[in-house]
Amino acid sequence: MRVLLLNTLYAPHIGGGAEVMLQHMAEGLRARGHEVRVLCTGPDSGLRRETLNAVPVLRAGVRNLYWPFDDRSYGPLTRLAWHALDRYNPGMRNVLAKVLREVEPDVVVCHNLSGWSISAWDAIRAAGLPIVQILHDQYLTCPRGVRFHKGRHCERQCAPCALLRRSHAAASREVDAVVGVSRYQLNALLDAGYFAGSQGHVVYNGTPVAEVAPAGAAGVRRPLRFGFIGALTPNKGVEWLIEQFQARAGDASLLIAGRGEPDYVNQLKSLADPQRVHFVGYRKAAEFFGEIDVAVVPSLSPESFGLVALEACAHHLPVIASGLGGLSEIVQDGVNGLLCSPGQPASLGDAIARLVQDPALRQRLAGRAREAVAPMLSVERMLDEYEAILRHTLLTRGVQHGTAIPVSTL
Repeated sequence: MRVLLLNTLYAPHIGGGAEVMLQHMAEGLRARGHEVRVLCTGPDSGLRRETLNAVPVLRAGVRNLYWPFDDRSYGPLTRLAWHALDRYNPGMRNVLAKVLREVEPDVVVCHNLSGWSISAWDAIRAAGLPIVQILHDQYLTCPRGVRFHKGRHCERQCAPCALLRRSHAAASREVDAVVGVSRYQLNALLDAGYFAGSQGHVVYNGTPVAEVAPAGAAGVRRPLRFGFIGALTPNKGVEWLIEQFQARAGDASLLIAGRGEPDYVNQLKSLADPQRVHFVGYRKAAEFFGEIDVAVVPSLSPESFGLVALEACAHHLPVIASGLGGLSEIVQDGVNGLLCSPGQPASLGDAIARLVQDPALRQRLAGRAREAVAPMLSVERMLDEYEAILRHTLLTRGVQHGTAIPVSTL
């Protein structure tokens, strides 16, 4: 198959788990003999071509007010204007149409559409090609992709988001197949009225975490170490974690790895006791997980998947996680971790205290951590499922469009 993979970013520009998964997908499909190209946005104007790990990559300058990943700050009116144009960007539709004529793919797999807008669907449909849309976030219902505002998850779509997304559900009917990276992610869009008639699937993100030896009994040589790794943004729940940890963790320590806006990071540091809470900056996940005994993923809004939780389990770590979104599909309460709820703030402190006070429970959860997620880890499994979806989409397009098939299962 000739496959074009469309996304906002591609390596070395990594915004999150979507880009990690996309690189595995691109390189994996190519290794299986498919002709794969990646099209993404980039910081420079025009269309630039390069090759990364034998995968041809095209980077298109965003025909909007700015490239959102240039580390510059923009005022609220400028950001609003950017999102207004990103509602349907005809300039980016023209860029994609040009690439489609050049590449002539058999199928286009869309990932994150920020920067491209849903005009991408029209360009693909006008070229007579099938569309597979993979859902990594809430971009189609919220321009910021997270449905999080003023410290809370948005249970309902707010008026500005509804205005900027008023035609998106109808436009999604152009999509032949839709894939959620978790059951939560797929159902969230289906329940909102999107992808009526599209074939629905769930494919969990694979991640190539090599087998590592379980750590020895925690706390023998030092106090227990809890750890958070990820973006330091308000929706990740780090403030909640610091508050509950300092109230309930005894002599344990907390390591916080990641980056964020300097003002917000300084705000977090002002809440933390520097003798017990340590900000360690950017760290590689594998190295970080080797330094802690318990991973904490205290998200205040639903995670589409929860790659950090999956990788922590793969390193034989018990995980305390919010029971929101895809996290509850990775962390099983009492099996490989403990679930808590932002709606019950003390539940996080309770989980921390349980693992501090009950070493046997902690060791039992750690002992089953990798086993519980083992089927999810396989990148080959993920590639098998995507290959099956792509072939099925090509075979049934125009014949059974609108007939859903069972979602992929582990």
